[in-house]
Amino acid sequence: MLRPSLSTFAILCLGASLGACASSRLDAPRTRAPQAALDAVPAIPSGTVTAAPLAPPPGVAASPDAPPPPGPQASLSPATPTVIAEPVTPPAPPPPVVSTGRASVVGSWDARDATGANCKVTLSSAPALDLYKASAAACPNKDLAKVSAWDFRDGEVYLYQPGGSVAARLRQGGGGLEGALTKSGAALALNR
Repeated sequence: MLRPSLSTFAILCLGASLGACASSRLDAPRTRAPQAALDAVPAIPSGTVTAAPLAPPPGVAASPDAPPPPGPQASLSPATPTVIAEPVTPPAPPPPVVSTGRASVVGSWDARDATGANCKVTLSSAPALDLYKASAAACPNKDLAKVSAWDFRDGEVYLYQPGGSVAARLRQGGGGLEGALTKSGAALALNR
């Protein structure tokens, strides 16, 4: 046979004592307030109830088709609302989206070095080990002519020569890429 634990016994005793208290409280006779006390309360006059829309909270404009809030300026008689037409100005076009990142620099570029010489540099999305393939065509600058790979790190475009040496570092700016050749420090700009 199972023996109840001490905590189970305590809970049962507590429940029985509360039940006894509750039943004695409910058996008490109820009294009503004397009628004289109820008659002594003055009646509150009743008036007419009107309904009106609430004014908008502070800082929020009211809806243009909402009726005016009640107040000294509002008339209780129905009236034709007066509509004041304001000139409509079209919203300003959003600023152009300037894409940044690796995908935004993929493609053909016109390269111009500090001497003013031009050539074509193509940045491909085809992977080449840890970098991406690149090529240069008709570049008079020997360092730029050897470009074979590129990468985009920390907001900069790195152009690499075979063997992994950095030929140039460029940042996006002014609608193109601007930077310098690594060995000479001469300015280099790539534009579409």
